[in-house]
Formats: sequence, C-alpha cells, structure tokens
Amino acid sequence: MNYPNKKVLFGFALLIMGLQHIICQTLQDKPNVLFIICDDLNDYEGAFGGHPQAKTPNIDKLAASGVQFINAATNVPVCCPSRNSLITGVYPHASKDYGWTDLKKQPVLKNNKTLIRYFKENGYKTLGTGKITHGNIKEDWDEWGMPLNHNYGPVYFNGEKRTSNPSVPAPYNSIGPIDGSFGPLSAAISEGKKGEKGWVYGPDNKPMRYINDDDRDLMQDELHVQWAKKKIKELENRQDDQPFFLGIGFVRPHTPLHAPKKYFDMFPIEKLQLEKWMIDDEKDTFYAENFDPEDKDNNKGPRYYRMLLESYGGNRELALKHFLQAYLACVAFVDDQIGQVMEALNNSKFKDNTIVVLTSDHGWQMGEKQYLFKNSPWEESVRIPMVIKIPNSYSGLKVEHPVSLIDLFPTFKDYCHLTGNNKINDQGAPLGGHSLRPLIEGTGDFKGPNGTLTVVGNYGVTIPTEKQNFSYRTKNWRYIRYSDGKEELYNHVTDPYEWDNLAYDKKHTSIKNKLAKEMNAILAN
Repeated sequence: MNYPNKKVLFGFALLIMGLQHIICQTLQDKPNVLFIICDDLNDYEGAFGGHPQAKTPNIDKLAASGVQFINAATNVPVCCPSRNSLITGVYPHASKDYGWTDLKKQPVLKNNKTLIRYFKENGYKTLGTGKITHGNIKEDWDEWGMPLNHNYGPVYFNGEKRTSNPSVPAPYNSIGPIDGSFGPLSAAISEGKKGEKGWVYGPDNKPMRYINDDDRDLMQDELHVQWAKKKIKELENRQDDQPFFLGIGFVRPHTPLHAPKKYFDMFPIEKLQLEKWMIDDEKDTFYAENFDPEDKDNNKGPRYYRMLLESYGGNRELALKHFLQAYLACVAFVDDQIGQVMEALNNSKFKDNTIVVLTSDHGWQMGEKQYLFKNSPWEESVRIPMVIKIPNSYSGLKVEHPVSLIDLFPTFKDYCHLTGNNKINDQGAPLGGHSLRPLIEGTGDFKGPNGTLTVVGNYGVTIPTEKQNFSYRTKNWRYIRYSDGKEELYNHVTDPYEWDNLAYDKKHTSIKNKLAKEMNAILAN
C-alpha cells in the first residue's frame, strides 16, 4: 500500500484549515438576523422597569443575554411614520414623512431601499410575517407569511358589524372595534361560523372559534409564531448556507387589547398598581394647543382618557386599572410568543450565528398628564425597549447613551457587512443614524449625537419642518419645542416623571439653549 508523504498530508491539512477559515470568515461576515418588532410596546417589561408587576420572563431572558439599550427612543411615536423611518433608515425631517402615508407612495421614501431590500441585494434570503411596515413591498421578501390586513384583532362581530368587546362600557366602546376595545376573549363565545356573532379576523370577517382558552383558534400573533418556527426548520434543512433575515412583527400590545383569559388572570384588578401621577400635571405643558389647532377633538390622547374615566363613573383608579390589566395581559401574551421564537432559534443550528434584535415602534402613555394613547412628546410615549444580541458576546451590558430606531439600519449595515447605496435613485434621502457597534462593544467611539430626536406624528404633511413639534432626549434631560415656539424642559435626574417644566426658569436657560442647539444640529442634516 502506498502512503502519502508527510509534505502532502501537511499541505492537505493546510488546505482544509484554509477552507475552514474561509467558511468561518464568511459566516462572520454574513450572520443571520432575527428581527422582532412589537406594536405599541412601551417599557412595561421587567428588564426595562416600566411597571413593577409586568411579567415578561422571555424578554428579560433575551435582554440578559444581549445588550440592553435603556434609553432607546422612537423617532415618531405613532405607527406608520415610525416604521417608515426605521425600515428606510431615513429621519422623518429628511423625508418630510409626518403623516400617515403608505411607504410605497411617500414622495421621498418611495425612492429609498427598505432594509429588507438592502439585505436581499447583499445575498440574504428575506422572510417575514406580521406588522413590520405599513404598506408592504412584497418584492422585497423572498417569502411572506400572513396578509398585512389580517394583523389586527381579533375583533368582535355583533352579527351586523365589527364593534368593541361586549364587556367594554360606554362611552369608551363608541370609539370603535380597534382603539375602543379591550378585555379577555372569554367575554364572548364564538362558534367560528361565518356571519354569526363572535370573534373575527381581518376586514373580510373570517370567523375565529373561541369556546375557552383550551378550545379555540389561534390568534394572529400565534399564527406568526407557528409560521416562523416552521421556517426556521426549513432553513435548517436547506443544502446551502445562504444567510437569512427573518422579520416578525407582533401586533400586541396594540389595541384592541384582547388576549386569552389566562393572561388577564395574571393581573387581578384589585392587586394592580398604577403609575405615579400628579393632579393637573398637564397644566404646564403645551401639547394640546399644538397638536392640531384646527381640530382639537382629533387629539386622541386626552379624548380617550376622558372617555375612559366617564365609562367608570369618573373613578380614575378603577378606569385605568381595567385598561392597565388589558395592556399588561397583552404584554405577557406577546412575551410568550417571543419566548417560543427564541426557543426555536436556540434549539437550531443558527443559535451561534444569528443576530437578534427586539424593539417596538413606540411606547404608550397610561394616563399620565391626562393622556391615554401614543403620539405624545413625553417619556412614556417616546421610550421603547431595545435589545441587540450578538452571538456569544457582550451579554448583560446595559447602554445608557440615548439611541433611537434610526440607528438600526446602519447597525445592521455594519455588523452584516452590507454594501451599496441606500437609495433607489437621486430622489431618495441619505441614511440617517449611526452604527451602535461602538456602544455594543464598548470601544467609546460612537459617532452619534448626544441625544435622540423625536417628532410628534400626524401633525400634518403640509406643515413645514420648522413648525413641527419636536422632543429631544439626552441621558439626563428632555427638551420639547412646539410649533408655536413654546418649550418644555425636564431634568430626568431629579424628575423622572416629567412633572416640573423648567423651560421658563432662568436658572436653566443655559442647559435649555445647549439642548436646543444639539437638536437643531440634527435637524440641519
């Protein structure tokens, strides 16, 4: 028998090692991405400390295994323009996207590549389901799950039209089947028959069967989980190593605040704690007069708050506890869904080569400043959870420097080594934000600003930028400038609830001017 000589064996070994290095380097250059975004999820998670009774073990576990950005913010505290900005990496003031415009029709953003298209052009397989954008661009995705118009709900159908959960009292129930509805699914038995009273999906009123928690059809977010788990298995069984971007948009805790009864049972009304609040806290603020001067009834936050209290005989504590129970139940529900997706990923071969990002489009205000909604310039509406998990590294780190959703596109670009122009043509806007990699890795050379910029959405697409309402948050301060020039200033070191507006205290003129200058510098770019 002829044996190969040692030089041949050594050369062969070097070849194998070289191939292994190339493969490993390729995997490092093109990690997979699991992107999870929730709707209307504020800081009510254990890891972010927004509410002491929140039950979110899966989000907390993910936060502990990754990097937690404890001062993360939305750039627009309302769904559509927030997601348009996030998915294109373009600041709202750069695109003038202040209203409720479909991504495919927005005059500037239709000329920008979405993050998904950018991944796809860089060789990624793109898969998605749920509410990721408003106005989905199907050609950006190699595979898509449920139709966008089936994300909300389920909603209650009374035999003639979609309406609020039968358990919601008047006049709050008059708001409608989406914003005006909360409560457990057990409030209405549904046989799942077309045209009969009960729970339905989507605009075509597809019936949903609900007899009890153990005998029912799955909710939309649960269907997204089933789809995602199936796709992870399919990706494992492929013959190629093409990297993937898997996006999942959970609609909870967006209204209607419906979930199985077991999640409501986790939060008994009599044991719930409300956030601290101050009587007449809204008196030194200027939001109401600046949101929509021509139609103040359009300002949902104060209106929803008044209607909820009226529905419970003016009892603020009782009214907010009922709504809070539904919100916490929906947060616990979506936490379970996130846990299932993470379990599927961690039990797959992709565990050690997948970046995981969890965030929300904006927060939610729970009665503070007599406001019950999103789309305000204050902390509860602007602050969001944000976790970025880089495989096998940087676990447990908490970053205090303020960051925002605009920073995610350049962060993906950096970590996944994505190349190419972010614009489709010259009519598109430049990429905003900065890579968060220096903050994640603690190198100290983050190129971003000192704070985060938020514009209050839906003020009007025809209103010029200088007349929009802006909120600017640094680690220790929040500065707000309204369309009429009025201002608010809060010291988060001594006033975390933003109770005391210091904008017109002469002792704080210097810091106010400094913050205004920093904010203007972002707006100028």
